[in-house]
Amino acid sequence: MYTLRWLPPYDWEWMFGFLKMRAVEGVEVFSDGRYTRSFALDGHRGLMVLEPDENTQTLRVTLSDGLLPVADACLERIERLLDLQCDPQAVSRALGPLGAPRPGLRLPGALDAFEQGIRAILGQLVSVTMAAKLTAKVVHTCGAPLENEPGFYCFPTPQQLAQADPLRLKSLGMPLKRAEALIHLANATLSGELPLTAPDNIEQGMKSLQSFPGIGRWTANYFALRGWQAKDVFLPDDYLIKQRFPGMTPAQIRRYAERWQPWRSYALLHIWYTDDWSPDIS
Repeated sequence: MYTLRWLPPYDWEWMFGFLKMRAVEGVEVFSDGRYTRSFALDGHRGLMVLEPDENTQTLRVTLSDGLLPVADACLERIERLLDLQCDPQAVSRALGPLGAPRPGLRLPGALDAFEQGIRAILGQLVSVTMAAKLTAKVVHTCGAPLENEPGFYCFPTPQQLAQADPLRLKSLGMPLKRAEALIHLANATLSGELPLTAPDNIEQGMKSLQSFPGIGRWTANYFALRGWQAKDVFLPDDYLIKQRFPGMTPAQIRRYAERWQPWRSYALLHIWYTDDWSPDIS
């Protein structure tokens, strides 16, 4: 067992709730305060079990034997997924009154940027629940069962999805263009065209993503937010954000959000999850 630490406060109920809503059958399970999921890295495959202990402010991590050769890399990815390196005091100082009601909110990241890109594409124009169900179909069709762990599959690798039949993917319940976008993303990952870690210039990186088939501005921004865990991304043309800023154009919203730099990603989360929030336009 391994132990990771975080700086309080940390809203574990919210974080696990966020991830549980998006959990993919066959990949992820939440039970008894634990998060269990399959994972594959550099040819090594296995299960990881994550269990926070708020009394000691530690996260207990158990890796199955298959992941032990890449344990250090797994721990780094878990820290990114759960934003364990965040300094909540620095974020609170920047957000001011916006962040005060929920100081333990963290930015959900991803264990694997490619996986997050696939999830983002599959989540377009459908509910969170439907996106998770569709992603599970892709996993069961293109992924491989995890040895000695009945019911668990590993998320498809770029190699597996690059070889997928777009018509077979379409038959799972998605438009053909979306199926082709998944295959393009897989090939872009294999070629290095898709950066799997945050580029130095996030804005340029998001613009480059929009040249990929099936990836518009919202998806590119959301991928940067979670796949790269970029800390300073805001989505001024997001549907819910526009509702929170009635009467303001996306350009006006973008200018308003500049007050929260360099932590606009956290500001975005707080606005999304605070129903009665409204901008101060005095």
